[in-house]
Amino acid sequence: MPKLRVHNFCVSLDGFAAGPDQGPDAPLGVGGERLHDWVFRTRYGMEMSGDGGGEVGADNDLLAAGDAGIGATIMGRNMFGPVRGEWPDESWTGWWGDNPPYHHDTFVMTHYARPSLTMEGDTTFHFVNDTPDAVLKRAFDAAQGLDVRLGGGAGTIRQFLAAGLVDELHLAIVPILLGSGERLFENLGTLPGYRVSDMLSTKAVTHVWLTRS
Repeated sequence: MPKLRVHNFCVSLDGFAAGPDQGPDAPLGVGGERLHDWVFRTRYGMEMSGDGGGEVGADNDLLAAGDAGIGATIMGRNMFGPVRGEWPDESWTGWWGDNPPYHHDTFVMTHYARPSLTMEGDTTFHFVNDTPDAVLKRAFDAAQGLDVRLGGGAGTIRQFLAAGLVDELHLAIVPILLGSGERLFENLGTLPGYRVSDMLSTKAVTHVWLTRS
């Protein structure tokens, strides 16, 4: 049965998934880019950025596993871009250039309507204003039997966790302190219905898996 999966979602030791003051010059907030330093030391991460080289091993393998068997993606509007409120126009097409890394239907949760946007490489962004259950149903339909990946930001993941819709949540806990920003587990209590199913520490991060009971 297809699953809703979160992979390689980075949080700091003090629980922040982004630093303060997110904007065009700081997509992950002030200091938040450090959360992904480990990604771009791996071979898979360097390939995604168009470079060669990089380290192999557990971090590399887990990063690659996040793309395996995925047929659609759901993300929040903050992950798509820095524009807030009504769209002033349709000039913003995401952080990723003309050929985003998704290559399938990608559902952007937003309160503001906008026509679907098809990019190079078969990525189509659909801008949806609906409940997590309804968006997930559309994503499963688009994935055609494959799993659906849930991207950030933290607020979007919280919505799906609160609704009990996430099947697997893989966190990469990065040994830095951000001090403020956006917490992943804000107002979720003890997260009933989920358990820690596995852990793995490398030199760079600690990987933790939460699984729906």
